[in-house]
Amino acid sequence: MEERSLRITGADKTFFNKITSTLTKILIPTKIGINGMLISIKRNNVIKAFENYTIDDGNYDKEEMEKKYDFAYEAYLGALDKYVMDSIYKKVKNNTATDFEKNALSKYYEVTSLKESEYIEYKYRKQKYLIELDYEGIKVNGKEKLLERYHKFYLSKMDSLYKSILKNYSIKVADNTNSYDSTKEWIYTKIFYTLEEYIQNILSLKIETNYDESIKDIVSEYEKYESYAVGKLDTKDNIEKNMVLLGISRKLFTHSLPLIVAEQCYEKLLKDARILVQDTKMAAKRERAYSMLINLMEDYNVKLLSTKVYWDSPKLRDEYKKFWSRYQEISKLKETDFIEYIKQKEILFMKDDMKKLQKGKTDYSKILTYYKRKLVDYGAMKQIRNSYKSVGKYIKVKEVA
Repeated sequence: MEERSLRITGADKTFFNKITSTLTKILIPTKIGINGMLISIKRNNVIKAFENYTIDDGNYDKEEMEKKYDFAYEAYLGALDKYVMDSIYKKVKNNTATDFEKNALSKYYEVTSLKESEYIEYKYRKQKYLIELDYEGIKVNGKEKLLERYHKFYLSKMDSLYKSILKNYSIKVADNTNSYDSTKEWIYTKIFYTLEEYIQNILSLKIETNYDESIKDIVSEYEKYESYAVGKLDTKDNIEKNMVLLGISRKLFTHSLPLIVAEQCYEKLLKDARILVQDTKMAAKRERAYSMLINLMEDYNVKLLSTKVYWDSPKLRDEYKKFWSRYQEISKLKETDFIEYIKQKEILFMKDDMKKLQKGKTDYSKILTYYKRKLVDYGAMKQIRNSYKSVGKYIKVKEVA
């Protein structure tokens, strides 16, 4: 009897599991409907609160409007989070989810995995994820009036979230207490990834919708970035792309990515570019890498160092002033003798870089030799054979600037 009872219980369990699974599949559309209505209400509330908060006509208590906006925003995020767990999660679990929903849940877990190790980044990235998820839904539904109203809230909030994410990275780059990750390679990677994400998703939308008149100044730089957004990129292309991203960041994220951090990002790119020049074997590819390095040096000096106010020492500041004065003199040649302008500019940058590399601890002997050969070719350095002949070969060659 006991054995029979166990068998019956087991059979009942399987039966009820099947019923539960079937009911869940039936009820999922209802849950989506309920969550959809809830999201719609909360979304309308947050848009209205945002519009009231951003009105500046003196008829509203700004502090009170900000509190209402923050409250509506929290409720909106809560509804979106509930939608992911109540609807998308269960649809994926019951194998009734679309590819979009599967991808959405995968991204959700990717974001929540940051919670234990990187809570601040998790906090901002989760908000960004939820808002992006709803934005994609609004675009699919094609409600033009809603989309037009939502754009202003969406772009404003995304600006704020991206600035917070980059500021968090900036603090980590500036933090010298973590000896275990002194190279901070992973943070630089995240900075460049976040800048590219912003330009792809937010700046492109601002340009498309004429959101802000001030962004017209960076449209040409955005178009440069677009040329790197298609096809497979090699190391040189990636360095150039990141150079463009940093250039744009100097106009969009001057506070979130302050000069001291942007300087370290440029130095990281310069290091990568020098290694590429000295490690490239094919002459044509090496020349292209060298040309890219010169452009990067110019970008670094013009867009960053020329705006630098605080220097580590008066000596460094004075050295840069001399360099900058010479650069401006050379720039005058651009209109009258372009070839001479290019030549003199390269000489200036190579000599300046040689001084820096000779003081450092990293072995840059290959690129220093490459610079010297270039300078000899340009007539900016003399090659003097101060040597003796042995078995038909010169034993020592000394190059003098």
